[in-house]
Amino acid sequence: MHDVPLITMIVAALALAFIFGAIAQKLKISPLVGYLLAGVIIGPGTPGYVADMNLAPQLAEIGVILLMFGVGLHFSVKDLMSVKAIAIPGAIGQIGLATLMGMGLSWALGWSIGAGLVFGLALSVASTVVLLRALQERRLVESKRGRIAIGWLIVEDLAMVLALVLLPALAGLLGDKAGAEGAAAAAPALSGSDLITVIAITLGKVAAFVALMLVVGKRVIPWVLHEVAHSGSRELFRLAVLAIALGVAYGAATLFGVSFALGAFFAGMVLSGSPLSHRAAEESLPLRDAFAVLFFVSVGMMFDPAILIERPLPVLATVLIIVFGKSIAAYLIVLAFGHPRSTALTISASLAQIGEFSFILAALGVNLGLLPQEGQDLVLVGAILSILMNPVMFTLIDKFGHRLEPGGGDAIVPAAVVEPTREPIPPTSLTGHAIIIGHGRVGSLISAKLKEEGVPFLVVEDNQKRIDSLREQGVEVVVGNAVVPEVLSALNLSAARLMFIAIPGSFEAGQIIRQTRVANPGLSIIARAHADEEVVYLTQNGASTVVMGERETARGMIAEGLVALTPKAPIAPPEPPPADIDAEPKPA
Repeated sequence: MHDVPLITMIVAALALAFIFGAIAQKLKISPLVGYLLAGVIIGPGTPGYVADMNLAPQLAEIGVILLMFGVGLHFSVKDLMSVKAIAIPGAIGQIGLATLMGMGLSWALGWSIGAGLVFGLALSVASTVVLLRALQERRLVESKRGRIAIGWLIVEDLAMVLALVLLPALAGLLGDKAGAEGAAAAAPALSGSDLITVIAITLGKVAAFVALMLVVGKRVIPWVLHEVAHSGSRELFRLAVLAIALGVAYGAATLFGVSFALGAFFAGMVLSGSPLSHRAAEESLPLRDAFAVLFFVSVGMMFDPAILIERPLPVLATVLIIVFGKSIAAYLIVLAFGHPRSTALTISASLAQIGEFSFILAALGVNLGLLPQEGQDLVLVGAILSILMNPVMFTLIDKFGHRLEPGGGDAIVPAAVVEPTREPIPPTSLTGHAIIIGHGRVGSLISAKLKEEGVPFLVVEDNQKRIDSLREQGVEVVVGNAVVPEVLSALNLSAARLMFIAIPGSFEAGQIIRQTRVANPGLSIIARAHADEEVVYLTQNGASTVVMGERETARGMIAEGLVALTPKAPIAPPEPPPADIDAEPKPA
């Protein structure tokens, strides 16, 4: 065997991440916890195989680039502006309070000011993955509370992007290298002019990069993708998306001295306004997910489980700041802006965890010599425990949240007064209708034809951009995944006439068909497939008709070809006009 540390590490990381991620999913916990545990197992803090610690940071950096590119692709100024009155001041206030709490703990531990700042910022920002999943599971994304929470998250993300930009420039000003034991010398005295100069130079570089992206990148990047899309090569399009994400990130770091994360974020943001942004997100998703998993595994590798035994009080204090300190701050801020307690509870529970940005900040702090290794360990253990506790917080709110309402306590509160943390799906009133599952390229063509024919229909979709577009057109949309029984029950299946399953995943489609057959055995169900095995699988699950794209394409091409090959009948010469009976005969 050759020495293949990279291959060995990737195999071990992905295999263990899959195993522990699947277990976490089964236990109704975020798979992110499983990925982190996989990293702990192959890290130096546990016995057995230890992955190459020199390769891990580079794989993690690629994960950061692709994660930030995805954040930029989904960045929505519209969503932020709709709740700016509460989201912007609320998020800034909560970040400030949580950072101060983190700095207080770091001061008690004897760290430098810079270490406290990085540690506090890492504890102040919630995980995008965990928050969105929690809102989606409770169907709160489109509710007012959900929009506030998402807007709040966007502001937090932007603040962390700014922190990633400024920290490298301010590293020398915030304190000396943090010691291995967590103690750091106090920061040297600095004049205000030095600080202003450093910040001005850094922001100037960022401004130049942003200007270049907005002036040149906003035109060049969509144009490149448009030209590649017209080439018809899906492989080239996917390659172009990845080349843009990685290339812009690398160029930003090399030419402008800004972080990979900021470059990738702006690459995604300038592309988000393009009609091809959704396809770009779809094409980059598989690799983005794979490297995101490697990022979380590499973060877990840096965690030393011994801190749970050796430093239980700092661990407890860290978890209390994340789960209670930050939540109480968010709760009081939302109430101060005049929103109901149910909204304040939902937002405070949504933010009571930390994740991706926390890991990125902690890793950057360690690399810059600002944050001691103990600080990163505390951030990691705080993330794992807070993510584990997050579903419990929502459950407690469901059970006891009404006690905080006016007249709560032991009083019986009408159901209409208490706003639930899980938004019900309103059932459709349509009858004799068609149902379209998924509104991508196939589903959109089906809906256009049904609208043309005057057939009543509704669409099941969970992509927010598609949902907004359909509602602007006046199309009824049931938001969610059709595999979920609650979503299917809202479709009035017993009164439906036809179902089109336009999603590409055959396994998911099979689950939908099986459940639909129970509710309406006679419903005509038309599904799509990409292979003969999928046709067999969907038919066995109860599909009335399965259309395989390649097969139908071949039939259409053959039909057109045969028409072209059919010999055309000769054109008969025109008949002579009838002879004039009064005319004299012409001589021979």
